[in-house]
Amino acid sequence: MTFAASLAESVRTLQALNTIQPAIDEAARLILDTLRHDKKLLICGNGGSAAEAAHFSTELVGRYQKNRVSLPAVALSADGSLVTCIGNDYGYDQVFARQIAGLARPGDLVVVLTSSGNSANIIAALHEAKTMGLSSIALLGRGGGKAKGLATIDLIMPSESGAACQEAHLFLIHHFCELIDKAYA
Repeated sequence: MTFAASLAESVRTLQALNTIQPAIDEAARLILDTLRHDKKLLICGNGGSAAEAAHFSTELVGRYQKNRVSLPAVALSADGSLVTCIGNDYGYDQVFARQIAGLARPGDLVVVLTSSGNSANIIAALHEAKTMGLSSIALLGRGGGKAKGLATIDLIMPSESGAACQEAHLFLIHHFCELIDKAYA
């Protein structure tokens, strides 16, 4: 794909986020309500989505643009020892679900990121959240895949390009962080 074509797909995807704005607004309210009730975000993804999960938790525990209180968030892919332990002992499809089972408390929020929506460990994480009675937000792509409909709120990026979906996920993470900074100013 040429530079111009890649840029055009990314811009088209970002502009098309307007079509899912009600769900974006609902997700923002859920995130803010969770944090206002002193509950935490448990965030997970694979590969580039794992990096985005870590990015989101870093912006919350550390800071985004403004100094504010540190907020509770955990990137479930960040502890390599734990991920490999669970993967070895229980299977890779359980690396996030097992952490949710051990770390989540009532009122916490599970946030998953996947551009395909078909990762077995993401699907297991959403099932564990539901089993525990936790709310969840799924940032998905490519039509949502098998994860579609499993979360409390689906944010399905309007693109078939994995790269454009991940770029839109990062845009939404920053959007949520701006709202959080404003709420905690």
